[in-house]
Amino acid sequence: MCLIEIFQMQTTREFTLKTKRGNILKIVREHYLRTDLGCGSDLCKQCEHVNDNVVLHADRNVKSELFNFPHYLVLDTNVILHQIDVLEEDAIRNVIILTTVLNEVKHRSSAAYKRLLDIIQDKSRGFYVFVNEHHRDTYVERKPGESSNDRNDRAIRFATNWYDAHLLMAQERNGSKNEATRVVLLTDDAINMQHAEKDGILVANVYDYTKGLTDHPMLIDKYAQKDIEKENTSHAIYPSHLSANEILTGIRNKRLLQGAFQACRENFLEGTVTVEGYEKPILIQSRESLNRAVDGDIVAIELLPEEQWSVPSEIVLEETELDEQSDQTSDGINKNLTAVIATAAIKSNKQPTGKIVGIIVRKRRQYCGVLQPSLLANATRHIFIPADRKIPRVRIETRQAEKLNNQRIVVTIDSWPRTSRYPHGHFVRSLGPLGDVDTENEVILLEHDVPHSKFSEEVLNCLPKMPWIITPEDYAARVDLRDINICSVDPPGCTDIDDALHCRELLNGNLEVGVHIADVSHFIRPGTALDKEAASRGTTVYLVGKRIDMVPELLSSNLCSLVGEQERFAFSCIWEMDTEANILSKRFHKSVIKSKAALTYEQAQILIDDSSQAGEIAKSLRHLNKLAKILKKRRMDNGALVLASPEIRFEVDSETHEPLEVEAKQLRDTNSMVEEFMLLANITVAEHILLEFPQCALLRRHPRPPPANFDPLVKAAQNQGFEVKVDSGFELANSLDTCVKPTNAYFNIMIRILATRCMMQALYFISGTLQKDQYFHYGLAAPIYTHFTSPIRRYSDIIVHRLLAACIGADSTYTELLDKQRNEELCHNLNYRHKMAQYASRASVALNTHLFFRGKAQDEEGYVLFVRKNALQVLIPKFGLEGTIYLNSLKDDTRNITNGVVFTFNEESYTQRCGDVEFHAFDPVTVRLSLDSTNVQHEKLIFQLVKPYIKGFSVELNEDIQENESSLAAPSPQKRSKKLKKRKKREKTENEESGRIKHKA
Repeated sequence: MCLIEIFQMQTTREFTLKTKRGNILKIVREHYLRTDLGCGSDLCKQCEHVNDNVVLHADRNVKSELFNFPHYLVLDTNVILHQIDVLEEDAIRNVIILTTVLNEVKHRSSAAYKRLLDIIQDKSRGFYVFVNEHHRDTYVERKPGESSNDRNDRAIRFATNWYDAHLLMAQERNGSKNEATRVVLLTDDAINMQHAEKDGILVANVYDYTKGLTDHPMLIDKYAQKDIEKENTSHAIYPSHLSANEILTGIRNKRLLQGAFQACRENFLEGTVTVEGYEKPILIQSRESLNRAVDGDIVAIELLPEEQWSVPSEIVLEETELDEQSDQTSDGINKNLTAVIATAAIKSNKQPTGKIVGIIVRKRRQYCGVLQPSLLANATRHIFIPADRKIPRVRIETRQAEKLNNQRIVVTIDSWPRTSRYPHGHFVRSLGPLGDVDTENEVILLEHDVPHSKFSEEVLNCLPKMPWIITPEDYAARVDLRDINICSVDPPGCTDIDDALHCRELLNGNLEVGVHIADVSHFIRPGTALDKEAASRGTTVYLVGKRIDMVPELLSSNLCSLVGEQERFAFSCIWEMDTEANILSKRFHKSVIKSKAALTYEQAQILIDDSSQAGEIAKSLRHLNKLAKILKKRRMDNGALVLASPEIRFEVDSETHEPLEVEAKQLRDTNSMVEEFMLLANITVAEHILLEFPQCALLRRHPRPPPANFDPLVKAAQNQGFEVKVDSGFELANSLDTCVKPTNAYFNIMIRILATRCMMQALYFISGTLQKDQYFHYGLAAPIYTHFTSPIRRYSDIIVHRLLAACIGADSTYTELLDKQRNEELCHNLNYRHKMAQYASRASVALNTHLFFRGKAQDEEGYVLFVRKNALQVLIPKFGLEGTIYLNSLKDDTRNITNGVVFTFNEESYTQRCGDVEFHAFDPVTVRLSLDSTNVQHEKLIFQLVKPYIKGFSVELNEDIQENESSLAAPSPQKRSKKLKKRKKREKTENEESGRIKHKA
């Protein structure tokens, strides 16, 4: 077909652009309109010859009470943005996606756009993209004075009208005797609906249409309520939010500040907002000041006058605790909390305190949890309890409550009216039965936003074809190191081996040391689907007995893994050292290696310790171990920190995936040996890429914590008679070494655990975005650092490999590699993914600890980690498990009586006294652990004090799989009955109020 036939019309679009000098520049763009764009329907024979494929099929219609005839759907932009959960269901079929809408969705929400593309690619669903903006009969010009949004709405209506007429004409030409198929516009915009009705278009809102799908009555559960601020303030619980214009004006004139809101895990009435330019985060306290912010939201805050600044409370407070008390108003709750805070504020350094006045960007995400059964018969409104304690409970509507009662479910928050204590949301899907290992692992991955879907066909098509061989050209382009005695040292069961080592004596008496890293960048080329997927995932995530790979298994466990006795591509960093570990020279090259052994840490340690072993691998390991000890001492002398965190290892059943045994991880000299040479390689490579690319090297820094961060550590050490100096990393390291108690072997480890919690997060960054004095890595006491040694499981290392390859001429650069702004955005994603992967791994340990205690009771040694005003926080080292034992309620913040047991808190010494027993931080205790499974929705890990034993007193650890919570023993039947009556009354009132609001909306 010639161009004259295809492009029947050409129009021009004019724009004006103001230059920096104030000149007006006129831009004219040609806009071609075509006639070869088909409608995609099997009803139209005229378009058949120009359709790439027929997507809209007449036999795929759904039954609707609203439109009881065959029909196609056209969606406006907001329907896709707000109702994507509904659209993902198979009930919605034969849908026309206009490019006007597709482009708007792409511009406004990348997450919704990606989900929409996934639906479109599923051909069975019948979602057809119609290029209305380039079709001769559907393109509309923007009118003078017409807004872009109004023009797009008009374009959607115009295209819908054309489609309906086009298909009616096609069916008439075909002589079809069946009921005519029509085109329906779905929109939740009242004005758009009015215009559509005026134009004679069949139109409906999503709620009415979804509710009318007779074969899918439960689909309405997934309908998302839009944000609606009510004018009626008679029942308002929260202050109103400022408008977008008021927020923008306030930020410009510096009356308002903006930042990311972080909810407090220990106290749901507290949170902080990190604001650029402030050393400490801005403290937010009380329900009204939090003003409906959800963890992760970008918020606008107003700083309070300095005389109203406060300090974080020492209270551990759960929302469930308030439910068990009388129906306090938020004012009453705040008064109790404020009274406690005021006392502490007199003695402490106050920090900037503010209140949230608006939500700039909602953290739109899905949450996992359980449904709290309603006490009202046949109720459709229910409370959803998230697994994450930082997320508030959510009010949802569902007609499937009985079915979902023992299920883990997923919910999305839609809005939070001023008149509701809880946000409103909708049911998304069920994950599976409570307590099931696969279900709970899915919860962990979803809660921590870990991408874990199967790799797409597009990604898998980027993998090398099997069988894969090394060609003569490959050998010629690399340094051949196959004859060197290289070996890897890893944990048992490791299949993604990305590093190996060697050390050999040179004729001049020096030593040659090599670190050889899997050359993943050879297989993952820039810009491919595989590269984009790896960049999005950012890192491999390790759960107990399960691994979520960053790259497909063919690479991670096979072609890239430096397994024993197999030839593999590597990127080698080689030094010449003297016997005192001084570096005399270094070199980098792409290589081919053949590892002589894939050892575990234990196997390597045996080779080193057994003097009868005289093989080359044993000699190499002994040299490496000796050099590593020198390197480590040198680092320690420079002020590097040795911190601690409780780490455990589970033995998991290969079939059921349930934990069989648990033990603390053993660290050997070989662990430290491998660590030292990986650190050295990372530092060496960082120096080299920075020299060549001073503006765009990807590095990793660890900011020095502000002095205030160390207050809990300093205070805890002082209470035990030790002084911890924090003026420098060197002083801190020396101070931690002196914190030793002969009577408490675990004391030094706990002090180091506290020190770890005072640290800032280590971050990836691009060299040209910061001053050189900010490159410093505080924990390692290294002026420069990067990640080079784990490219199988970290995308940052792949970028560093590409930079290093460009430095030595082994590969060429490309535009994106040197794009500072683009790589800065990449670093933000990598930092986020790295943090979420760490949290997910910890949550997996907590889950398996929970499963391990099913059907058993066990006494374990523990330690009091923190003494709070109303609680003890206890650490069980063997399991790395931390539990909160609640002691005092808000009614009396110094004394409480439970089962005849009185606890008294001493604010001076930070101790809790019960009779003759006094609890201090770091005190050893023996705790009996057992699992209470009487409530299938909330199994509780019971913590009972055994030593020191307190008669009549036991505590429970309420384990929500990902977080460890606790409460006092179950309330008496009388109290429980009273609580249920009040809850039932509150539910009835709130449901009636919700119904009124919905009716008005």
